[in-house]
Amino acid sequence: MTGKWYEEFYNELGEKYDNEPYTRGTKGEVDFIEHELNHDRSKRVLDVGCGTGRHSLELARRGYTVVGIDLSRSLLERARSLAREEKLEGVEFIEGDARKLNFTDEFDMVISICEGAFSLMETDAMNYQILEGIYNALKDGGKFILTTLHAAYALTHELTGDFDIVTSRSRFTMEAKDETGDAKKFFCEERYYTCAEVNWLLKSIGFSRVEFFGCKLGAFNRNLKPSKNDFEILVVAEK
Repeated sequence: MTGKWYEEFYNELGEKYDNEPYTRGTKGEVDFIEHELNHDRSKRVLDVGCGTGRHSLELARRGYTVVGIDLSRSLLERARSLAREEKLEGVEFIEGDARKLNFTDEFDMVISICEGAFSLMETDAMNYQILEGIYNALKDGGKFILTTLHAAYALTHELTGDFDIVTSRSRFTMEAKDETGDAKKFFCEERYYTCAEVNWLLKSIGFSRVEFFGCKLGAFNRNLKPSKNDFEILVVAEK
């Protein structure tokens, strides 16, 4: 493998990505996103780590203007194909690195759902780069919605693979089948975060308000408090 594990893995998934169980809650999650936008269809949204564009496409179906960005060419091809099939306007998909976002004061909201690119980076410094780019992309008063892996869950539940309690990183092996049906093995690593860490990161970059909620698939809700049983935490921050 010549690229990072996540580049290789998600390129192998392609169309199969939309069959993964964690993609089943899209409409309910977009209900929450739309509520945070006050149902104002004049607002522009940036989707970082958009994958096959499931949130971007659903927002475009509801009349919002959306830009999705992802490293995976195969996932983006799927997103563009779906947009063409549905003749959706107002949605654009860009191949690019989330650490090198080149937007300034352009979006009313940035979303990065199902970790997006955030938990996959090899170092905390790379994750900081992603957050800085997101902050710069937002207009003043704009919102950032993030879901990220929850360290409290990792500390209280048995994970597949090895979890390093010092670095809060999990290392594990996954398999994906390529187009010929042959299985390929991937050695993966993900970073789990506490609410306190995410709060410090976002506040140090300049976000004025950071809120944390429980993260239920397809049922994002401001009335849910974070729990150790939440595999992810839901974060809403304001510039």
